[in-house]
Parts: sequence; C-alpha cells; structure tokens
Amino acid sequence: MFRPLLPRLLVGLLATLALSQAHAGLFDDEEARLRINQMRSEFNARFDKLEAGARAQIELANQIEQLKTEIARLRGENEVLGNDLANANKRQKDFYVDLDNRLRKVEPQATADAPPPAPAAAVDPAAESRDYEAALTQLRSGKYREAAIGFVSFTKNYPNSSFQPNAHFWCASALYQLKDNAGAAEHYAKVANQWPDDTRAPDALLGLASTQQARNDAVAATKTLEKLVAKYPSSSAATIARQRLKK
Repeated sequence: MFRPLLPRLLVGLLATLALSQAHAGLFDDEEARLRINQMRSEFNARFDKLEAGARAQIELANQIEQLKTEIARLRGENEVLGNDLANANKRQKDFYVDLDNRLRKVEPQATADAPPPAPAAAVDPAAESRDYEAALTQLRSGKYREAAIGFVSFTKNYPNSSFQPNAHFWCASALYQLKDNAGAAEHYAKVANQWPDDTRAPDALLGLASTQQARNDAVAATKTLEKLVAKYPSSSAATIARQRLKK
C-alpha cells in the first residue's frame, strides 16, 4: 500500500528542491544586477563631478588668460599715455624757453623809444638776473606755485627792472596753470596796460581773454580779443584771436 506513494514523494521532494535552487539562483542574479546598477550610478556621479571640476578649471584658466591679456593691453595704453604726457610737458617747457629767448632778443628794439626810467636805488645786476632765472626755472619745471611766488617777489624787489613785463607775464602764465584766473588776469592786464609797446603785450591780451573765458565772461573775452586784433593785427596772437572770434 505504501510502495506506490514512495515514488510520488521522491518526485515531489526533488521538484521542491529544484524549485528552491532555481529561486535562490534567481535571487542572486537580481541582487547582482542591483549592485551593478548601484556601482554604475556611483561611477556616473563621480565622473560627472570630475567632468564638472575639469570644466571649471578650464574656464578659470581661460579667465586668467583673458585677465593677463587685458592687463597687458592696459599697461601698453598706460605707457602710451605716459609718453604722450611727457612729450606734452617737454613741448610746453620748450615753448616757454623758446618764447622767452625770442622776446629777449627783440626787447632792446621794442624799448628803444621808451622814455628813460626814473633814477632808482642801485641794485645788484647779478642778483636781479639770478632771481629772475630762478623763477623762470621753476616755471619750466612745471612748479607753477613756486614760479608765481618767485615772479611776484621779483616784481616787488626790482620795480625798475627791464624784466618787469616778463616777470608779470610769466607770473600770469603760472597762475593761469594753477587755475587762479583772477590773479592771472591782473598780471596779464598790467602788462597790456602798462607796457602796451612791449612784445609781450599782444600775448598778454590773449592770455587775459583766456582767463575771462575760463570765468565764463564771454562778453569781456570777445572785447579783449577784438582789442587785440585791432591794436596788434600783425601779431601771431592776433591770428589766434581771429580764430577764436570765428567760433
């Protein structure tokens, strides 16, 4: 009676065992796939981080190169501007020297018909020339405040000096550079009014017009320029005055 059941039990047991083994194998494969997917996700995340870091480093390197290029360009421009400024200062100093030399050459001729100066206390010609040259040197060096002080002192210490028109003219020029338009106008006007036959008179009127223009007194500036053209029509200052009047 029990013998027919034995094969059936063996078959069932074997089937259960096989099913159990198959299920275990299926579970191992699923776990492996999950582990592989997890490792792949971790790898991709790390790779993305590395790639982002590399891109950031490349972008930073590009920005550094751009900054270096911009700095080099700005340095070049600064050198050009510095050179232009140095040349402008040199031209201005050369102008002062050349103008003063030319005016000195014609000064005896310009003052030949002037009345003889009143007797004055004796002065040391060497000291007079030294003080005038000292103030003029300050002006040529661009030390306008020191130059103005020196010329004012000269006009007071040597009231009868033949350099008086020069000293007032250059004092006005120094004050004009300092933007002291009122002080510059006073000295320019003194040259034009007190020494109208001096070679500096036309330039003094032109300088006076510049100070008036700087103070936004267009009416006074126009009158001064018209006076300059009418009184000294052949002067180089009159040529400049005509150009200003056309504007």
